[in-house]
Amino acid sequence: MDLGIRGKAALVTAASKGMGKATALGLAAEGCRVVMCARTAADIKAAAEEVRAKTGVEVVEVTADVTKKEDVDRLVKRAQDAFGGVDILVANCGGPPRGNLEEMTDEQWYGAFEVATLSVVRLIRGVVPSMKQKRWGRILTIQSVSVKQPVPGLLLSNAVRPGVAGMVKTLSEDLGEHNITINVVCPGKIMTDRLLGGAKQAGLPREEFLAKAGLDVPLGRVGTPEEFANVMVFLASERASYVTGVALQVDGGLIRSNV
Repeated sequence: MDLGIRGKAALVTAASKGMGKATALGLAAEGCRVVMCARTAADIKAAAEEVRAKTGVEVVEVTADVTKKEDVDRLVKRAQDAFGGVDILVANCGGPPRGNLEEMTDEQWYGAFEVATLSVVRLIRGVVPSMKQKRWGRILTIQSVSVKQPVPGLLLSNAVRPGVAGMVKTLSEDLGEHNITINVVCPGKIMTDRLLGGAKQAGLPREEFLAKAGLDVPLGRVGTPEEFANVMVFLASERASYVTGVALQVDGGLIRSNV
């Protein structure tokens, strides 16, 4: 299937590893030109070089922290200078820390809002003008299954991420008339550094930890970043032109709700 996005310009944040990197690679494999960013210069340089080597497409790497407004502004400008605007935005960022009510300070609550919500708002605000001008755009934000169902121990995530889904649903009506789709993608248990950090905390070998982590997933296993990226690339494509305003789980059936 031709996904119809060859030559499109994509901006992927938190793209040095995990789901962000896999999504950037998937888009590049479809012929997209890609701007990749992350906070650590060495990491994003290595990730960008890997994507270039595997796909042969034009890749621009930017060191940026999307929780900082000045970094977001600089990142969007770099994408505009390189590719004349952004056609596909993948707004991705690290999640808020674990903890319960008594452990979380006001600063951590503010930080959770900044990382999960405000970073997305700023990125969308930055790319929408060029999308409107072209009358074509795809906006995706990677959040969590906590949008649909609270995850034990993740109070901050459970509190702020559903608000992003509400914002996206609202914006889908505003942006639809400009042929711009916007969706939330909610990963479940995906084999990222954050998930694998649980093996060390639990004092278990990696394979034993992954086997236990997959027990409550109907498919019986943890997902891979590549499986997650396949869904992202489809939603970013011309073939997903009638999908907007949704919060879609990519979780192997982990969330039992039917809504």
